[in-house]
Formats: sequence, C-alpha cells, structure tokens
Amino acid sequence: MQSELAASESNQTWSLTSLPPGKQPIGCKWVYKIKHHSDDTIERYKARLVAKGYTQTEGLDYHDTFSPTAKMVSVRCVLALAAAHNWSLHQLDVHNAFLHGDLHEEIYMSPPPGLRRQGEHLVCHLHKSLYGLKQTSRQWFSKFTEAIQAAGFTQSKADYSLFTCKNGKSFTVLLIYVDDILITGNNLAVIDALKRFLSTRFKIKDLGDLKYFLGIEVSRSRKGISICQRKYALDIIKD
Repeated sequence: MQSELAASESNQTWSLTSLPPGKQPIGCKWVYKIKHHSDDTIERYKARLVAKGYTQTEGLDYHDTFSPTAKMVSVRCVLALAAAHNWSLHQLDVHNAFLHGDLHEEIYMSPPPGLRRQGEHLVCHLHKSLYGLKQTSRQWFSKFTEAIQAAGFTQSKADYSLFTCKNGKSFTVLLIYVDDILITGNNLAVIDALKRFLSTRFKIKDLGDLKYFLGIEVSRSRKGISICQRKYALDIIKD
C-alpha cells in the first residue's frame, strides 16, 4: 500500500484540495492480490488503489473509453517470426502503467482509506488517470503510443497494439497488451536501446526472455518455440 501511494505521489496523480461547490467526489478502495509465476510460486503481494469508476457520469467525468488490446493472431504471428528467424524474445512490464495517462476532465475523488485525517474535509483532485476510472485504459494507451512513435515506430493498421521499426537492416517489433510488452527483432543493440528509451518515459521492469505472456507459457529449444495454455486452462477450471 505504501509503495502504491508513493507511486501516485511521485507521478503527481492528484493534489489535495477543497471540493468546489456543485461537484461530487467519486469513491475509491484498496484491492489486494497475490501474483504468481508461471510455475505457481508467489511472485509478490500487490495492493492496488482503485477508483469507483462506476459512479462516473458519461459526458461529464468521461467521454471515450475504448482502448485496443493485442489480437491473439498477432501474438502467434510475432512468435512464428521469432522462431523462423531465430530472433530473441524479450518481455517488459510497465509499473503502474495506468497512472501515466493524462486526464482532460475535472474529477475529484475521496481520499484513500487510511489517509483521511480527522476534521479534514479535503478531496483528491485527479490530474492523472487512476485504476478504475472509465477512461484510464484509453489514456494510458494514448500516452504509450505517443512515446513509442517518438522513438520512430509505426503503428500497424491491422492491429493497433502492434508497432514496428525498420532502420537500415535492423527490424524491431513491439506488441503491447495493456501493460505487458513483447519485443523481438534482428538487432539486439537496437532492442537494448529501445528498453533504455522506454525506461526514460515510464517505470519499466525488464522480465528478461519471454516465459509467460497473456496466459501462454512459452518455451524455446533448438527446434523452435513451444506455447502452452495449461496454467490458463487450469485457472479457468479452478474458478
């Protein structure tokens, strides 16, 4: 929880202020989750501050909400390319991705549980998007698209979550699904430069070689790339 609040503070997600007349603040709550590795061992304990976006009013608190996600056929296509050309596969995770999106609407939120001080009547004036808001996913994708295009990448018309960059003999492919990023290409130095660039724009966690992406376990051998959705299927059965 402290880590989540620190991320919001460093990102200047909100500022405390008095509630203007005629405005109604939306609520928020803490959501807790245990994240697991592909082998089901515990990766970390996670606390997420989530706005109660279901209380937002369309046309006042938000407008457009749609945000594209990578198509599964794109994932398979990228893996097939990497296997055919023996390209390395890299995975990145954007820490607190949704906190990066800029808000264009005037939204106020009640202080997070545990931060309210007795006698105070201040609210959080949101400057950046927050998990739970209707427009959050769209604003984050817009922010990322702007950054990756500044690095020389072109957005695919067939899948808006797919970006490619051709520079001389080097060819790099980037696929994003919300905050999970898959990168491959024929030039390792260019991929490393891309990672450094993204780290200057966002808080990036380099997960190394691709092992687990969108519920798909990925393993590699001299014969090629093998994908398996065993854990994903077992999770569905468990649910």
